[in-house]
Amino acid sequence: MQLQKKLQSGTLIKRYKRFLADITAEGGESITIHCPNTGSMKNCQQPGSRIWYSDSENPNRKYACTWELVEVDNEHIVGINTGLANKLVHEAVELDRIDELKGYDSIRTEVAYGEQKSRIDLLLGGKMNDPDALCYVEVKNVSLGLGEGLGSFPDAVTTRGQKHLQELLHMHTLGHRAVLLFCVQHSGIQRIKPADNIDPEYGRLLREVASKGVEVLAYRVHFDLQESQVTLREKVQVLLD
Repeated sequence: MQLQKKLQSGTLIKRYKRFLADITAEGGESITIHCPNTGSMKNCQQPGSRIWYSDSENPNRKYACTWELVEVDNEHIVGINTGLANKLVHEAVELDRIDELKGYDSIRTEVAYGEQKSRIDLLLGGKMNDPDALCYVEVKNVSLGLGEGLGSFPDAVTTRGQKHLQELLHMHTLGHRAVLLFCVQHSGIQRIKPADNIDPEYGRLLREVASKGVEVLAYRVHFDLQESQVTLREKVQVLLD
């Protein structure tokens, strides 16, 4: 995926009020930018970290610039813009980069479904050998790295995420494919597991729905800082034992 604007770099001063961050731009100017992440951003908001941001060049925006990436441990790149996750997965499905989701003719987004008035991130349909088949895909963004190639989800308690697991299981019981896909925006993560120490109920539900037929996948993105591109392309292991 080509980001709309070429990325610029700076240094993080602090993140605060969840949606704001103060940074020092390359020219030395201190500016406030938008932080598009509602989570805790655990391990991703260390003051002094190198960050990359985009500039909308929109004079009508109060905060014209948006935080996109951060360097962690002086080594790995992490995408903190959770809004990109659905777009990255959508693009990857269209380009047949996700083996498990190949062969569908249609992709719809934000479709109402389930018993709890939810909206599915991607609804795939129209398989050649089964035109009535539907596949419900819920996307979750992973940015929490634990070291030694291991990452986890979530980075904060998520009752919304728990509800989505219940909805996926319900669709599976109705005879549809139901898929939870972790979009791993962290260059150092090679395998992921539930963050039981942060949200034990989510971990319990994830294992339950997986044991009953909900498919759980994880794919990692590749970052090209020179070209300001982010691409979902590499499958990583999900550890549920």
